[in-house]
Amino acid sequence: MKKIISLFTLIISGFSLAQVTFNPGIRAGANFSHFTNKAQWYSYMDFDYSNSTEADINFKNKTDFYIGLFGNIRFAKFYALQPEINYSRQGTKLDTNINNWDGQTITASYIGFQIVNKFYFNKFNIHVGPTMDFLVEQKNFEATNEVDLGITAGIGVDITNNFGIEARVKKGFIPVYTFYNDHSNITFQAGVYYTFNMKK
Repeated sequence: MKKIISLFTLIISGFSLAQVTFNPGIRAGANFSHFTNKAQWYSYMDFDYSNSTEADINFKNKTDFYIGLFGNIRFAKFYALQPEINYSRQGTKLDTNINNWDGQTITASYIGFQIVNKFYFNKFNIHVGPTMDFLVEQKNFEATNEVDLGITAGIGVDITNNFGIEARVKKGFIPVYTFYNDHSNITFQAGVYYTFNMKK
């Protein structure tokens, strides 16, 4: 018990002695997104389809972009809280035996808010946090829900004191599209970030 109290005191002391800094920044990069779950059913209605006993739709990656602003609140050398606002063009591509749908691209664009916890290990960082996205554009589909709640996690590397590269995955929990199954968002992101006047 004494060891736990001592460790807790040490952590609190570390935060209290640290100089808390706030530094804004920008981030941008490529999205590789798709919907989860395949859609499969046995009734085609009036669809034009290839010779098969059942229809199915697989959701493949769609490549697009994201861009955003963040504020890095550095509480300690090893930890920062980073609120973000991002514009993210997501969606999916259809791979299906319904001929007139095959290859069609679905677009779902979001304005998203994220609270990212960043843990630093020298020039490397890992980050994780909740997301809330609001649909602002939809193309070639009708969204089931216009708000998505999810989680993001990833890694980053500081190339300089201001500039770095990052890779993330963002997983939504609320179905964005319902077509015989519920389909939610999953997005892989690879990009860069720039922090203004970052103090190390």
